[in-house]
Amino acid sequence: TPTVLRERLLAQQQDRVAELRHAKYESILESTPAISVLRGTARFQDGHTLSVKLAEGGEHIVAFDRCLVATGASAAVPPIPGLKDTPYWTSDQALASDTIPKRLAVIGASVVAVELAQAFARLGSEVTILARSAMFFHEDPAIGAAVTEAFRMEGIEVLEQTQASQVSHANGEFVLATNHGELRADQLLVATGRTPNTQGLNLEAADVQLDERGGIQIDERMRTSAADIYAAGDCTDQPQFVYVAAAAGTRAAINMTGGEAKLNLDVMPAVVFTDPQVATVGYSEAEAQHAGIETDSRTLTLDNVPRALANFDTRGFIKLVAEAGSGRLLGVQAVAPEAGELI
Repeated sequence: TPTVLRERLLAQQQDRVAELRHAKYESILESTPAISVLRGTARFQDGHTLSVKLAEGGEHIVAFDRCLVATGASAAVPPIPGLKDTPYWTSDQALASDTIPKRLAVIGASVVAVELAQAFARLGSEVTILARSAMFFHEDPAIGAAVTEAFRMEGIEVLEQTQASQVSHANGEFVLATNHGELRADQLLVATGRTPNTQGLNLEAADVQLDERGGIQIDERMRTSAADIYAAGDCTDQPQFVYVAAAAGTRAAINMTGGEAKLNLDVMPAVVFTDPQVATVGYSEAEAQHAGIETDSRTLTLDNVPRALANFDTRGFIKLVAEAGSGRLLGVQAVAPEAGELI
């Protein structure tokens, strides 16, 4: 059997990230004289002024005509008793670890949780996922069922309707008390979603409204409740996808400089990079019916697809949601190898 050299794998991964960061961001800042970079922590003083506590010490006041907030999001940590006193992982630590734990427990069924759970399982960990309800519970139920079955077939334990009520760590071992008994693991990954990075910005001083998650509320032009302040990406109330952030940031820049650009997310594609992949676009059956549209849906399981049969991999399905009568395609949900290419 092939041996995984985690240290070399990690070095390769980090080098690629650094290379892309430089090519896509740092080099642009360096080569554009009109952009000044201040390194530090910014807070709004009012709707047209920021104070920046500089990393090198001191404070700098920045007056602006327009401002774009693009502070991203951080791992959300649930308030489980004992958790904060343990050396648990968030996705950041998991991706930066040079070791593969023998037993890995994963709290959460977010996109990040399932992608990392399967990655570590394939690198050699015994993985247990604790899902508060079911996998992909926001999506069509068939998606969660198909991924759960695929995970269980490759030895990943999926505990649905399971929550940890207490976490402790002693002698290199995590102990989780759950509603389905005690669980022990060598490492614990907490991936219950991501929270917008808006807490320290003093946004109320600029009259910028937040939603209940702390995300900045924006309109289709990326404008906040303050006329000259815009926001884009994971710090907003929009779906947390890199291509949504990129599209929003570009349009925000156009709107901030006198142009006119809107962002329509009605038919937003989304891919989860598990194996099989999960890909969705447009309405699910439930969403269409909730919107008052009568639907006619068809589901094709992959054991009816010659390509899947030839590949000896018939895990998953493709579901089309159409408008009854007209046959107009409203949405697609797919669980299949390379489903992301299908949509």
